[in-house]
Amino acid sequence: MNMKYLPFSELVKAVSRLRNSNCVVLAHGCFDLLHIGHIRYLRQAKSRGDILIVTVTPDRFVDKGPHRPAFNEHLRAEALASLDCVDYVAINEYPTAVEPLRLLRPHVYYKGSDFKDAQSDLTGKLQIEEQVAHEVGAEMAFSQDIVFSSTNLINRFLSILPEEVQQYLNVFRSRYSEDDLLHVLDSMRSLKVLVIGDTILDDYRYCSVLGSSSKEPVLALKHENEDLFAGGVLAVANHLSSYAGGVRLFTVIGEQGGHEDFIRASLSPHVLPHLAQHKGAPTIEKIRYIEGYTLNKIIEIYKMDDSGLTPDDDNAFVADVAAEVGNYDVVVAADFGHGTISPAMRRMLEEKAKFLAVNTQANAGNRGYHTISCYNRADYVSLAEPEIRMEDRDRRGPLKPLMEQTAARLGCKSLAVTRGKRGCTIYTPGKGFVEVPAFAQEVVDRIGSGDAFFAISALSATLDVAAEISAVLGNVMGGLAVGVIGNKKAIDRMSTQKYITSLLK
Repeated sequence: MNMKYLPFSELVKAVSRLRNSNCVVLAHGCFDLLHIGHIRYLRQAKSRGDILIVTVTPDRFVDKGPHRPAFNEHLRAEALASLDCVDYVAINEYPTAVEPLRLLRPHVYYKGSDFKDAQSDLTGKLQIEEQVAHEVGAEMAFSQDIVFSSTNLINRFLSILPEEVQQYLNVFRSRYSEDDLLHVLDSMRSLKVLVIGDTILDDYRYCSVLGSSSKEPVLALKHENEDLFAGGVLAVANHLSSYAGGVRLFTVIGEQGGHEDFIRASLSPHVLPHLAQHKGAPTIEKIRYIEGYTLNKIIEIYKMDDSGLTPDDDNAFVADVAAEVGNYDVVVAADFGHGTISPAMRRMLEEKAKFLAVNTQANAGNRGYHTISCYNRADYVSLAEPEIRMEDRDRRGPLKPLMEQTAARLGCKSLAVTRGKRGCTIYTPGKGFVEVPAFAQEVVDRIGSGDAFFAISALSATLDVAAEISAVLGNVMGGLAVGVIGNKKAIDRMSTQKYITSLLK
């Protein structure tokens, strides 16, 4: 190892010996793809003192979007240590520069000129770093040079996206800018959303495979651990909460072992829930046994009573929703076909919703019995390709005529079809079709990706933004969602914004 490249704990010791007789300057960052902008910045930093130390963001905390960093933490640190202006380099052990500032107590904390306006940092990290620098007596200083972008260089010369995706993004950049998409995200904050649908608890049970039983032809598994995730409409509501101005949730949980405390704790603080109870029934739970190393699903077991509420309870539930629906800009119906949205509820939503966005999801519990034909009207519809093909009993025919027919029947202002690794297609009557490729490269778990796409594209459709922007935002959300196991976390605005930057800068 280069003598200038130290473990973080050793760097702390070295700086404690040096700082009394030397002016210590700290620079901190990702430094993914070291370029001339970094070199100029670091030379300027060294000119502010005697000793320049650089702390590098570790791989696990790099938040510049998917597929980053392009170079691992050790290669990035080694490249920095090779510069004559750098005296010491270490990989930070913490998410931000706050801990290095407190432990190293430099005389100067040096940042790039693009960080000079702390208010423009939407993460709020720079403002915290400035406060801590002040606490430890460090001077905040900024470079005085033009800004070079590692993200831009990586997108141009080192992108790992397929050639056809790169070509598409080049064309998209010629029509729309990063700011155009961020403006749409900003506009979503004006929307008040009512979301309704089936609560589903996703129970992931991780196992190792022992093999076949010696006495019977049965696959034997060894239980390792398990996770319980808030899925179904709960996941959709959590996604929406980071973008919309307000989210009101209506759903049904079971009376027996309903997990109400878990459900309420799993919801974003920005979601206001109304939880009706299905008497004598459990909360719907889908138990998946998963091979723990590969995450391949072995078997899925449904714990549910999908008979729906009693007529009296359903009438009361419909009345509760009807009393509030007029207060919301859009109703997002995440209809998994398990009974929460009854025929009476559908008719009421069709009549009273200002803008009705619908997803009717096909799954093992409803296959063949639950399609978009349950609805007579919808302003926006999002379906997976197998779902729209099931609706028309057309397994292999052209997709676009099916989309046109469905949109015409429902009076849709737009209709989206997600197509897995082939991306998505959106049809807008009078304007035609838009096709956008998928951006995801690493797929951890497909569960929930369609819900993420539906959530953000429903808001885009409500705002009547260009279909291509809606499709790109949907594919960004879907691409982020497939990188998460189950519904472990919602796809928030900051993650989406960083993904957009990583694609378009």
